[in-house]
Amino acid sequence: MAKFSLDKPSFANCPIARSLSVYGDTWCMLILRDAHMGLTRFDEFRSSLGISPSMLTKRLATLVDEGLFEKRRYSELPPREEYLLTQSGQDILPVLSILATWAHAHKPGEAGVQIPVFIDSETGVEIKPIVIDKNTGIEIGKRAIQQRNS
Repeated sequence: MAKFSLDKPSFANCPIARSLSVYGDTWCMLILRDAHMGLTRFDEFRSSLGISPSMLTKRLATLVDEGLFEKRRYSELPPREEYLLTQSGQDILPVLSILATWAHAHKPGEAGVQIPVFIDSETGVEIKPIVIDKNTGIEIGKRAIQQRNS
């Protein structure tokens, strides 16, 4: 399998490649998912994900360094910090919900296993996201797209 590198000119100019270099890791995406579900503390993430402490420490540091989380101390003795979504981190929620919708349609889970869905916290109704082009109002995916340099 070819190794992904942003050193190649075609990757460095690609917004998808630049995004994946930040949160293309499975753990980072799951940490972001859990943060959107209200988790903020190291132990909460660790318990939810079953991730090793060293792996979680690295991923949280990446998400802080990339500006998706900010750390805030909530205890002095012992020193403890929580991880709060920044605006950049909040802006990833539509991507997470679209990925979940895609997976429901194309990567079904094991038979008989309940698959989590996103629910609107105010109405209790399942969210079924779509992506709309802001300029035309047309659903992305209903037409072919092209790429050009801006």
